[in-house]
Amino acid sequence: MRGKGGRWGLGALAAILTAAGLALVVLGLRGPAGPPSPPAWAATTRAVDGHGPVLDRSLPVRVSIPSIGVRAPLARLGLVAGGEVQVPPADRPGEAGWYEGGPTPGERGAAVILGHVDSAKGAAVFYDLGRLRPGHRVEVSRADGRVAEFTVESVERVRKGRFPTARVYGPLDHPGLRLVTCGGAFDRAERSYQDNVIVYAAETAVR
Repeated sequence: MRGKGGRWGLGALAAILTAAGLALVVLGLRGPAGPPSPPAWAATTRAVDGHGPVLDRSLPVRVSIPSIGVRAPLARLGLVAGGEVQVPPADRPGEAGWYEGGPTPGERGAAVILGHVDSAKGAAVFYDLGRLRPGHRVEVSRADGRVAEFTVESVERVRKGRFPTARVYGPLDHPGLRLVTCGGAFDRAERSYQDNVIVYAAETAVR
Protein backbone atom coordinates (compact mmCIF):
# COMPACT_ATOMS: atom_id res chain seq x y z
CA MET A 1 0.00 0.00 0.00
CA ARG A 2 1.12 3.56 -0.63
CA GLY A 3 1.32 6.34 1.92
CA LYS A 4 0.61 10.00 1.34
CA GLY A 5 2.30 11.65 -1.61
CA GLY A 6 2.96 8.33 -3.32
CA ARG A 7 5.50 7.26 -0.69
CA TRP A 8 5.45 3.72 0.66
CA GLY A 9 4.42 3.17 4.29
CA LEU A 10 7.03 1.77 6.68
CA GLY A 11 5.24 -1.56 6.98
CA ALA A 12 5.44 -2.10 3.24
CA LEU A 13 9.00 -0.86 3.16
CA ALA A 14 10.03 -3.36 5.80
CA ALA A 15 8.99 -6.19 3.52
CA ILE A 16 10.47 -4.48 0.49
CA LEU A 17 13.82 -3.87 2.05
CA THR A 18 14.06 -7.39 3.45
CA ALA A 19 13.63 -8.58 -0.10
CA ALA A 20 16.17 -6.02 -1.29
CA GLY A 21 18.74 -7.21 1.21
CA LEU A 22 18.29 -10.76 0.04
CA ALA A 23 18.35 -9.68 -3.58
CA LEU A 24 21.75 -8.05 -3.16
CA VAL A 25 23.16 -11.56 -3.33
CA VAL A 26 26.77 -11.69 -4.34
CA LEU A 27 29.48 -14.26 -4.64
CA GLY A 28 31.45 -13.91 -1.42
CA LEU A 29 34.71 -13.76 -3.31
CA ARG A 30 36.71 -12.03 -0.60
CA GLY A 31 37.02 -14.83 1.91
CA PRO A 32 35.24 -15.65 5.18
CA ALA A 33 36.04 -12.30 6.83
CA GLY A 34 33.84 -10.52 4.30
CA PRO A 35 34.23 -6.97 2.98
CA PRO A 36 35.48 -4.05 5.13
CA SER A 37 33.30 -3.52 8.18
CA PRO A 38 32.83 -0.30 10.17
CA PRO A 39 34.01 -0.26 13.79
CA ALA A 40 31.35 -0.18 16.50
CA TRP A 41 32.10 3.45 17.39
CA ALA A 42 31.18 4.60 13.86
CA ALA A 43 27.52 3.72 14.55
CA THR A 44 27.29 6.56 17.08
CA THR A 45 25.75 9.52 15.27
CA ARG A 46 27.93 12.59 14.92
CA ALA A 47 25.40 15.24 13.91
CA VAL A 48 26.54 17.80 11.37
CA ASP A 49 26.62 21.53 12.10
CA GLY A 50 23.78 22.88 10.01
CA HIS A 51 22.12 21.56 6.88
CA GLY A 52 22.20 22.61 3.26
CA PRO A 53 19.18 24.07 1.44
CA VAL A 54 16.17 21.97 0.50
CA LEU A 55 16.08 21.48 -3.28
CA ASP A 56 13.28 20.74 -5.70
CA ARG A 57 12.98 17.23 -7.08
CA SER A 58 15.57 16.34 -9.72
CA LEU A 59 16.79 12.88 -10.68
CA PRO A 60 20.23 11.87 -9.37
CA VAL A 61 22.69 10.78 -12.04
CA ARG A 62 25.97 10.05 -10.25
CA VAL A 63 27.30 9.35 -6.75
CA SER A 64 30.88 10.20 -5.75
CA ILE A 65 32.64 9.21 -2.52
CA PRO A 66 36.19 10.59 -2.70
CA SER A 67 37.54 8.86 0.42
CA ILE A 68 36.95 5.37 -1.05
CA GLY A 69 37.39 6.19 -4.73
CA VAL A 70 33.76 5.77 -5.79
CA ARG A 71 32.42 7.64 -8.81
CA ALA A 72 29.46 5.74 -10.19
CA PRO A 73 26.42 6.30 -12.40
CA LEU A 74 23.02 5.81 -10.84
CA ALA A 75 20.22 3.64 -12.17
CA ARG A 76 16.60 4.21 -11.14
CA LEU A 77 15.26 1.42 -8.94
CA GLY A 78 11.54 0.81 -8.70
CA LEU A 79 9.53 -2.21 -7.62
CA VAL A 80 9.12 -5.53 -9.40
CA ALA A 81 5.77 -7.29 -9.81
CA GLY A 82 6.04 -9.05 -6.45
CA GLY A 83 6.43 -5.75 -4.59
CA GLU A 84 10.18 -6.14 -4.11
CA VAL A 85 12.60 -3.34 -4.76
CA GLN A 86 14.78 -3.67 -7.83
CA VAL A 87 18.54 -3.84 -7.39
CA PRO A 88 21.29 -2.48 -9.63
CA PRO A 89 22.02 -4.74 -12.61
CA ALA A 90 24.35 -7.58 -11.59
CA ASP A 91 26.19 -7.33 -14.91
CA ARG A 92 27.15 -3.71 -14.16
CA PRO A 93 28.93 -3.97 -10.78
CA GLY A 94 30.30 -0.45 -11.05
CA GLU A 95 26.80 1.04 -11.05
CA ALA A 96 24.67 1.94 -8.02
CA GLY A 97 20.93 2.61 -7.92
CA TRP A 98 18.62 5.19 -6.38
CA TYR A 99 15.25 4.06 -4.99
CA GLU A 100 12.79 6.23 -6.91
CA GLY A 101 9.94 5.65 -4.47
CA GLY A 102 11.60 8.09 -2.06
CA PRO A 103 13.02 11.61 -2.18
CA THR A 104 15.71 12.60 -4.63
CA PRO A 105 19.02 13.60 -3.00
CA GLY A 106 18.60 17.23 -1.94
CA GLU A 107 14.87 17.02 -1.32
CA ARG A 108 13.62 16.95 2.26
CA GLY A 109 13.70 13.37 3.52
CA ALA A 110 15.94 10.31 3.24
CA ALA A 111 17.14 9.48 -0.28
CA VAL A 112 18.29 5.86 -0.53
CA ILE A 113 21.05 4.52 -2.80
CA LEU A 114 21.86 0.81 -3.02
CA GLY A 115 24.90 -0.90 -4.52
CA HIS A 116 26.42 -4.36 -4.77
CA VAL A 117 29.43 -5.30 -2.67
CA ASP A 118 30.99 -7.74 -5.14
CA SER A 119 30.32 -9.66 -8.32
CA ALA A 120 31.72 -12.41 -10.50
CA LYS A 121 34.37 -9.90 -11.58
CA GLY A 122 35.48 -9.04 -8.03
CA ALA A 123 34.79 -6.00 -5.86
CA ALA A 124 31.71 -3.98 -6.86
CA VAL A 125 30.84 -0.32 -6.41
CA PHE A 126 30.14 -0.38 -2.65
CA TYR A 127 32.75 -2.95 -1.60
CA ASP A 128 34.58 -0.37 0.54
CA LEU A 129 31.46 1.28 2.01
CA GLY A 130 32.38 -0.07 5.45
CA ARG A 131 35.52 2.10 5.37
CA LEU A 132 33.49 5.29 5.57
CA ARG A 133 33.58 7.21 8.84
CA PRO A 134 31.65 10.15 10.30
CA GLY A 135 32.84 13.34 8.65
CA HIS A 136 33.53 11.80 5.23
CA ARG A 137 31.87 13.40 2.20
CA VAL A 138 29.40 11.97 -0.33
CA GLU A 139 28.38 13.94 -3.41
CA VAL A 140 25.36 13.30 -5.63
CA SER A 141 25.17 14.97 -9.05
CA ARG A 142 21.64 15.73 -10.21
CA ALA A 143 19.98 16.14 -13.61
CA ASP A 144 19.43 19.86 -12.93
CA GLY A 145 23.19 20.39 -12.85
CA ARG A 146 23.41 20.85 -9.09
CA VAL A 147 25.53 18.73 -6.77
CA ALA A 148 24.19 17.90 -3.30
CA GLU A 149 27.03 17.41 -0.82
CA PHE A 150 26.43 15.17 2.20
CA THR A 151 28.48 14.59 5.33
CA VAL A 152 28.47 11.13 6.90
CA GLU A 153 26.98 11.09 10.40
CA SER A 154 27.24 7.37 11.18
CA VAL A 155 27.99 3.97 9.66
CA GLU A 156 26.64 0.70 10.99
CA ARG A 157 26.54 -3.01 10.22
CA VAL A 158 23.28 -4.75 11.07
CA ARG A 159 21.79 -8.22 10.61
CA LYS A 160 19.47 -8.31 7.62
CA GLY A 161 16.70 -9.64 9.83
CA ARG A 162 17.02 -6.55 12.04
CA PHE A 163 17.14 -3.97 9.30
CA PRO A 164 16.24 -0.52 10.79
CA THR A 165 13.53 0.31 8.25
CA ALA A 166 12.15 3.33 10.13
CA ARG A 167 15.60 4.88 10.51
CA VAL A 168 16.52 4.34 6.87
CA TYR A 169 13.22 5.29 5.24
CA GLY A 170 11.52 7.35 7.94
CA PRO A 171 10.75 11.07 7.59
CA LEU A 172 13.38 13.75 8.12
CA ASP A 173 13.07 17.52 8.50
CA HIS A 174 16.14 18.02 6.27
CA PRO A 175 17.73 16.43 3.17
CA GLY A 176 19.39 13.16 4.11
CA LEU A 177 21.07 10.26 2.33
CA ARG A 178 21.31 6.52 3.05
CA LEU A 179 23.78 4.20 1.32
CA VAL A 180 23.11 0.47 1.62
CA THR A 181 25.08 -2.64 0.67
CA CYS A 182 25.77 -6.14 1.97
CA GLY A 183 28.35 -6.94 4.61
CA GLY A 184 29.54 -9.32 7.30
CA ALA A 185 30.15 -13.01 6.70
CA PHE A 186 29.02 -14.76 3.54
CA ASP A 187 26.57 -17.63 3.99
CA ARG A 188 27.37 -20.00 1.15
CA ALA A 189 24.31 -22.14 1.80
CA GLU A 190 22.01 -19.12 1.41
CA ARG A 191 24.30 -17.44 -1.17
CA SER A 192 23.98 -14.16 0.67
CA TYR A 193 25.90 -11.98 3.08
CA GLN A 194 24.38 -12.07 6.55
CA ASP A 195 24.42 -8.34 7.23
CA ASN A 196 23.91 -4.93 5.69
CA VAL A 197 26.26 -1.97 5.93
CA ILE A 198 24.35 1.31 6.11
CA VAL A 199 25.71 4.84 5.85
CA TYR A 200 23.67 7.74 7.24
CA ALA A 201 24.48 11.21 5.96
CA ALA A 202 23.01 14.72 5.99
CA GLU A 203 23.21 17.37 3.29
CA THR A 204 25.59 20.15 4.28
CA ALA A 205 26.08 22.09 1.04
CA VAL A 206 24.90 22.47 -2.54
CA ARG A 207 26.89 23.72 -5.49
